[in-house]
Amino acid sequence: MSRMEPFLYREVQGFRQWHTRIILAFPPASLLFVTARQVIFHKPWGSPPASDGGLIFLTVLLTAVYFRLVTVKLVIEIRGGELGVGLRGLWKRRRIPVRQIQTAEAVTFDPVADFGGYGIRSGRGGQAYIAQGNCGVALSLNDGQKVIIGSQSAPELRKRILEVRRQVNV
Repeated sequence: MSRMEPFLYREVQGFRQWHTRIILAFPPASLLFVTARQVIFHKPWGSPPASDGGLIFLTVLLTAVYFRLVTVKLVIEIRGGELGVGLRGLWKRRRIPVRQIQTAEAVTFDPVADFGGYGIRSGRGGQAYIAQGNCGVALSLNDGQKVIIGSQSAPELRKRILEVRRQVNV
């Protein structure tokens, strides 16, 4: 995938599971409480108490990790005869040459029942890249692999994949 070629299709999806954001916020929020209690109010935590510098460092680190995790986005791109899909900010993008795609079908699925949740998952239906919703495109690759790509506009993504595949095979 050349960076100079224009996108034939691009979709960016954020993760909307608010309950996950709340659960992920507990460790940094708890550590912020402990740090404030010890550094500001001079009430040591633990026996022996942790150093102020250590607590501040861990609080900053956990807060940075939290914000990194809640800003991850699923990015789907088609350009230059390749389909790229990955979690921007967290995971390396997977590149699938469209020549390797045998079939592409718009599908509906249950992310939790079929794949155990959102993100990059594996299940009985193959590998899945899901950020939100229950619609996507199921790909069958020449090597027998199955890939599900969650999309908010699955028919459009399928159409673009098939168009690029036709152009490449001509």
